[in-house]
Amino acid sequence: MDGVVRLACSSVQCQFVSWNNPIPVVAGLVRNEGQYVLARNATWPEGMFSMITGFLEQGESPESAILRETEEELGLKGSACQFIGHYPHPRFNQLIIAYAVEAHGQVTLNDEIAEVRRVSPEQLATYDFGRLGLIRTIVSHWLESA
Repeated sequence: MDGVVRLACSSVQCQFVSWNNPIPVVAGLVRNEGQYVLARNATWPEGMFSMITGFLEQGESPESAILRETEEELGLKGSACQFIGHYPHPRFNQLIIAYAVEAHGQVTLNDEIAEVRRVSPEQLATYDFGRLGLIRTIVSHWLESA
C-alpha cells in the first residue's frame, strides 16, 4: 500500500491493515535548582545517563505526560515545560516529543531509576551521552534555542 509493504488480512471482508504507526514517547530535560538532572535507568549499564522518558497514556497530552513522568521517576513537581522538538526514533518505531522541564522539590527516585547525575548548563553543553546520539541532538537543540 502506498509503495510500502504492510501486514494485511487477505480476506476481502476483513480489510485490516497494520500501519505500524510510531509510538509517542515524551522526553524531559529536567532542571532543578539551576542544574539539569540526568537519570540512569535501573536496567542500563553504569555511567549511562539520559533525559527522563515515558510513554503517553490514553487521553493524555504530551505536556501532562512529561510532568507526570518527572514526578513519578524523580519525585519532582514540574511547574513548567517548554517544547524542544519532535524526533523520529526509527529503531524502536517511536516519535520522541521532547520538553525542557522546570521542576521543584527534592529528588526521590522510583524503582525505574538507579541514580541521577546533576550537571550545570556548562557541563550539559559538553556532556558525553555515549551511544545515545538522539539525546545529544535534543540537548543541542535546546541549548541552541535557550
